[in-house]
Amino acid sequence: MRILILGAGKMGSFFLDLLSFDHETAVFERDPKRLRFTYNTLRFTSLEEIDNFKPELVINAVTVKYTIPAFNEVIPHLPKECILSDISSVKTGLREFYEHTGMKYVSTHPMFGPTFANLNQLSEENAIIISEGDETGKNFFRNLYQHLGLNIYEYTFDEHDRTVAYSLSIPFVSTFVFAAVMKHQDAPGTTFKRHMRIAKGVLNEDDYLLQEILFNPYTHDQVSQIRTELKELLEIIDAKDAEGMKKYLKKIRDNVRRDIEIKQ
Repeated sequence: MRILILGAGKMGSFFLDLLSFDHETAVFERDPKRLRFTYNTLRFTSLEEIDNFKPELVINAVTVKYTIPAFNEVIPHLPKECILSDISSVKTGLREFYEHTGMKYVSTHPMFGPTFANLNQLSEENAIIISEGDETGKNFFRNLYQHLGLNIYEYTFDEHDRTVAYSLSIPFVSTFVFAAVMKHQDAPGTTFKRHMRIAKGVLNEDDYLLQEILFNPYTHDQVSQIRTELKELLEIIDAKDAEGMKKYLKKIRDNVRRDIEIKQ
């Protein structure tokens, strides 16, 4: 298959490395410096080069802020039968955009990134395939993600946004709070150092991505739950309520245990 990847950033390069030995691949990237370490693939810096390549599939791997603008830029240079695809963690507006183009599409979300995941061992990582999409495109990504050993889930666009509001906004907001109140530690403990590594990784993400995840319409209710739990915990601390603390710890341990049992 002839596959065009938009963007030679972390995930774009990952997909190039993954696909370039089994498919005819090309990457379109405006910044030629980002193409220095790409290999076994065609490297495009102008839209006219896309015309001759005639891709059968486009994987849009640019920063989430530019996902739709990047599509708008290249669509005039694509064959009508080409399948559009994105790997965005934020799907806001994409369903409407795809339907407006009249072209075939598939939307997926590999729920890992180079910041934290071991890209050589992804068996504990997950991927979402959006159910509203072209069957050929969905089968392509289903086979690809199965080959990587990912756990695959199929959600609608709406179900995806609800899932992301839970799985990303809660850890992100918790990390923000940690980073906002933390102080330098000359001799940090193991737990502090682990939280610090997570904070550095999260804060290394693109500002627009963090913003869009937190502006997800389903995020508010999730963050409100954090506020409710903090209020309860603070009341227990202020009252030095040993019995209340015991019950609270049991509740949260049960939550963690149920999550582990469900995964098993």
